[in-house]
Amino acid sequence: MTRPGIQISRLSGEAFSIMRISSQRHDLPPGETLPLSDGYSVIVQLRDFADHRLYRGGGLIHAGGHAAGSLAITDMRETWRCDHRSPFDNVRFHLPRAELAAFAEGEGRRKLVELRSPQGARDDVVFQIAQAMAPALADPASASRLFVDQMTYALAAHLLHAYGQTSGHPHRGGLSNRQKVRATDFMAAHSRRDVSIAEIAEECGLSRGYFIKAFRAATGVTPHRWLIEHRVSEAKALLSTDMPIAQIASICGFSDQSHLTRVFTRVTGQTPGAWRRQLRP
Repeated sequence: MTRPGIQISRLSGEAFSIMRISSQRHDLPPGETLPLSDGYSVIVQLRDFADHRLYRGGGLIHAGGHAAGSLAITDMRETWRCDHRSPFDNVRFHLPRAELAAFAEGEGRRKLVELRSPQGARDDVVFQIAQAMAPALADPASASRLFVDQMTYALAAHLLHAYGQTSGHPHRGGLSNRQKVRATDFMAAHSRRDVSIAEIAEECGLSRGYFIKAFRAATGVTPHRWLIEHRVSEAKALLSTDMPIAQIASICGFSDQSHLTRVFTRVTGQTPGAWRRQLRP
């Protein structure tokens, strides 16, 4: 999708992809018919969208606007076209049916039938997920795979619960102690690279979606948060030495010194330099 006057940024997770699409123009040309695919497009508006025309199968199904936080779920096996007649800013998640069905199965549901939501309904959960993804969409090259995967799986779990027509019931449980140790040992051993949910879940013999919930139940934090705190803990230890802070950032898996400083300050309330100074007499 490339059209003059429209800004697009993209992120890809293990199973799902995300785009942020925006425009400040009132005079965009009519939209093109979107390509067919065996999946769903989940769109949430980040700002009020005053006016557009939405067509399905060649017929007009909506004329007007949507408020910030409004949600639309479209089955991409049908033909869709949208004419944007006012400025807009939205996040779009593409969820292949096969991946969503596999996630549902991992949740203990036997079969995904479909996703369905009222057109334009407000969904604060999806809105918050989209807002949380905004910094990663602004700088895709620096986005953490673990964070992106967690957010998209959280989205999938919410959509299945709120809008999914499935059979079966979610199973209950958590990580065994062995699985917990395997997961944390794996993340610690690979903390200097951008690990994925799939890798850690496979290490534990679990589905990706179930692993995230089970890990949080077992540890009280998400895998991404655990890894961040582990990296900060490693940085604290190295700050007791004379090693340059830029080198510590590289060793502990941060992209650069400023990245370490932002994360370290958010976790501890102090900059790395201030932490180092308080260790010295």
